Amino acid sequence: MPSTMFDVKVDRTETTPLHDQVAAEIRRAIAEGEAGPGERLPLAKDMAAVLGVNKNTVLRALHILREEGLLDFRRGRGITVAGTPQHGVVVKRVRELIEFCRLQGYRRDEIIQMIESLP
Repeated sequence: MPSTMFDVKVDRTETTPLHDQVAAEIRRAIAEGEAGPGERLPLAKDMAAVLGVNKNTVLRALHILREEGLLDFRRGRGITVAGTPQHGVVVKRVRELIEFCRLQGYRRDEIIQMIESLP
């Protein structure tokens, strides 16, 4: 079992929700190279046991990071690091752009066409 992420700490006295603390610590570990692209993370239940939190808290953190483009969930491969924090920031901004465009009435194919037409 990979040892990456077992030193993640949460502070129950902190006002930041536990799942956000877990997500931040995993983000930090990826940024500092403790977990690189393609590397598997421990199972959510194992991280939860080490952290002393509910498995659902860890899963919520992992889902946040998947939305950011940092993690990849694959059946049979587990949860792996998909990218860097910089990649995650770009993915987040692209999602914001897509949401903004959809609110303006543009469809996905129209958004892609606009992007492709840019120099």
